[in-house]
Amino acid sequence: MPKYQPVLALGPNGSPGEWGEPVQISWDKRDVLLYAVGLGARDLRFVYEGHPGFAVFPTFPIRFGGAGVPLTSDAVPPSPGPLLIDAERYMEMIRPLPVAGSVQVRSRVVGIHPRPKGAGFTEVESVVSDQAGQDCVRMVTGHFRRGVNQLGDIEPFEGLGTTYSKKLDVPHRPADVTCEQWIPDNQAHIYRLSGDYNPLHIDPASANLGGFQEPILHGLCTFGMCAQMLLSELCRSDPSRFRKIKVRFASPVLPNSFLRVRAWRQGPGRVVFQAEVGGKVVVSNAYFEFTEESSPSSKL
Repeated sequence: MPKYQPVLALGPNGSPGEWGEPVQISWDKRDVLLYAVGLGARDLRFVYEGHPGFAVFPTFPIRFGGAGVPLTSDAVPPSPGPLLIDAERYMEMIRPLPVAGSVQVRSRVVGIHPRPKGAGFTEVESVVSDQAGQDCVRMVTGHFRRGVNQLGDIEPFEGLGTTYSKKLDVPHRPADVTCEQWIPDNQAHIYRLSGDYNPLHIDPASANLGGFQEPILHGLCTFGMCAQMLLSELCRSDPSRFRKIKVRFASPVLPNSFLRVRAWRQGPGRVVFQAEVGGKVVVSNAYFEFTEESSPSSKL
């Protein structure tokens, strides 16, 4: 059975591993537009380059998570696309990205832990910096590795390092915010054009290998859709007010369905939320942080 050796990827006593070499990533306005369309965005400031407020949708850099991470096959044998799915994601916006430009991404392993049924969970921290060396985005990528050659074939191992996976319950009261978005049957076809070509999301045979009856929506598309709905409802879609988002992907999402988000306020600039499809929770242990809109009196 494939064997994980976390000690080879982490520092002494489970401290974070070494930072990988910086990876340069560039984009232009076409990439920005395609990403927004891949989320089903309708607001013109994200899908029309001629809009006076044209901007990058805040979760655009989530795709850079894990770039250049020094994770060898001796430490963690690679899983093929159908057996590798997003488990959790965290993103913090420090300063916004331009509609075209270049950044450097550094990544390091922070934790590797076992999961039931012969699976593993890896967590990688990434920092996105601009050409002046200023940090713009901080992210944590949690991948659920469900096997190497087949489902559940990873040998039991002892976990090591930090985990950002935390339980976060929602209140037992009606939500303060409820919103929903339709997921067309070709949403995954569009989203994959932003660079996530995992065949799990388009090829039925690959989906079957991964244990699914049909292709599922990208977790990061679900992630972006949740952010889009919350930004719209809480911030009037103003990207400058986006601060942080954290999610756990609880169940796969199929296209041709409604994604419903319910959110509860937890003080100024913060909500906890969950997302559902057909009454089933698909995103849990999630929160969204933003800058509250200034009241007229605060400007006096």
